[in-house]
Amino acid sequence: MGIGGHFWDLLKPYAREENLDFLRDKKVAVDLSFWVVQHETAIKTGNARNPHIRITFFRTINLFSKLGAFPVFVLDGVPSRLKSKARIERFLRATGIDVLPDLPDRGDAVSVQRNPVFTKCIRECVELLELLGMPILQARHEAEALCAWLNSEGHVDACITADSDAFLYGAKCVVKCLRPNSKEPVECYLMSDIEAGLGLRRNHLVAISLLAGSDHDLQGVPGIGVETAVRFVQMFSEDEILNRLHEVGKGDTLLLQGGLNANVDCNITTVENLAKTRSPHCSYCGHPGSKRTHLKVACEYCNVYGHEKCTQKPVGFKCECIDCDKDRRSKEQKKHANWQIKVCHKICAEQNFPNNEIIEMYLSQNHGNFDEKNGPSLSWGNPKIGTLVEFLSYHQRWEPSFVRQRMLPMLSTIFLREMASNPNNGLLLCDQYKFHSIQRVKVKYGHQFYLVKWNKATPYASDALYAITNEQADPQQSESDRVDESIDALDDLLDEADVPHILVDDGTWFLLTDENKELVQAAFPEQVEQFLEEKALKEAKLKRKSCKSESPKSSGKQLSITEFYRSSKVMVQAKHGEDQVKNSEDCMESFVKKSKTTSSPLTSGPGTASAKPVRQRPVRRRLQFE
Repeated sequence: MGIGGHFWDLLKPYAREENLDFLRDKKVAVDLSFWVVQHETAIKTGNARNPHIRITFFRTINLFSKLGAFPVFVLDGVPSRLKSKARIERFLRATGIDVLPDLPDRGDAVSVQRNPVFTKCIRECVELLELLGMPILQARHEAEALCAWLNSEGHVDACITADSDAFLYGAKCVVKCLRPNSKEPVECYLMSDIEAGLGLRRNHLVAISLLAGSDHDLQGVPGIGVETAVRFVQMFSEDEILNRLHEVGKGDTLLLQGGLNANVDCNITTVENLAKTRSPHCSYCGHPGSKRTHLKVACEYCNVYGHEKCTQKPVGFKCECIDCDKDRRSKEQKKHANWQIKVCHKICAEQNFPNNEIIEMYLSQNHGNFDEKNGPSLSWGNPKIGTLVEFLSYHQRWEPSFVRQRMLPMLSTIFLREMASNPNNGLLLCDQYKFHSIQRVKVKYGHQFYLVKWNKATPYASDALYAITNEQADPQQSESDRVDESIDALDDLLDEADVPHILVDDGTWFLLTDENKELVQAAFPEQVEQFLEEKALKEAKLKRKSCKSESPKSSGKQLSITEFYRSSKVMVQAKHGEDQVKNSEDCMESFVKKSKTTSSPLTSGPGTASAKPVRQRPVRRRLQFE
């Protein structure tokens, strides 16, 4: 949740939609509870078995392989007394009870523990992540607090959480939404963008949470929402906002009694003086002067537009003279000052405001169970495939071949990274497959990948590592695959990993996987260079072939619709004219032959057989105009 109200809606205009490579080779802190909580949605939309394990498995693989990030998973610790009190209050509100019992103050030892069912889900996800080789950190209280601290101290580059409290704990980059099957899969918020757009910094956000409410104080100040809180804190700088709240909370401050009231009194006096000294305005045109004078001669304001007489003022007319402008500004100042006093009175009515315990919690730097001088130990290991297969077979009832298929994108990413750092290590993918070549360039969701071919380097074992059905074999496709981008709600939630395909070429079986182009370039530069040269030769050959098949008059340029129909019309007309001339010539030729072989009734005798037919010229004209 984070800050109460619709705080995320306030930040939405400053969200960034980043591409697939935004998190590549970056360390990201993941609030594990943020993922696990969504398994309830999966239960409602499908019949998935242990959806929290399924979500964690597929999202971790996608985050590591498809997005190329290095995830660090952070767990919630013991909830603080404030958080426990807020949880009880939320539960009582849901049951219709408005009276909240007082909780005993026991420091960090609270009586309200986390949901045991949820704790069991977290424990199973932790076991899965350990088998995947992911680093896991335990927070003292809130996971988003430790994520934000890791980000602010430079241990990670971003936080993945939907809790806006991360900004209050000092986060600089928060990834709220991940959509792997999209052209722009990352929705992130930068603190620098929020500061530039709204003028709000960390202390401002803490003040907003005190006024509008948060996970640690659901109520906040009654009658003050997020928009009012933002407008109020924007009046002060980051260094003074919290001190101002303390002063206003006491109720006897210079800000409330002397400052704002003095401004209001000054504004009221100014408005009254302006009302006394303000010159009269015409009721007809609305400009300074009397109506009687304006009936004789147009005022200077109406004369500007060339009118001989004053024109009647339209509906909603506002005079732009100096006196009226000052009057409006004074009224706005009075209105704003009255609004400030009203907000201050609401704050004064709240007892023990602001809560120093909440302020200290947000500004604290002690959020992890480790030595902060040396920092956390972050290391990524290789997955334990055998144990992982047994774990998922027990919890999810998945076949070993299915688990290994879905694990392949992660294993190939690890293999390519190791080859990029040490090209001559002689390693094989899954100890069985070696890099063969690049099949083609594949476009998926607007991003280009290399479709890499792997062939078997060792004899096949009795239990095949990847038992892939014929439906999964890669069909004959075009040079650039286009993938349907319509995402089902459940599929978007579970984010299943890509599965490998089988290609049979001259009796040899190859395994096909989609890999990042830069990663393949770093791991196998020679093979990539060879592929690019072959691709350039193929394109040049196709270009020469297409140039030969084109007509001499064709420029090889694709025409627009208008140009295409114009050119087609000209070609049809030209062809029709050629056919007409040809038909005319054929008719004339046949007529001449007939006239030579047949005697004309107009000839005088056999001696005049070579004379030209008298009707030859009219026939030609008639044929040409038919």
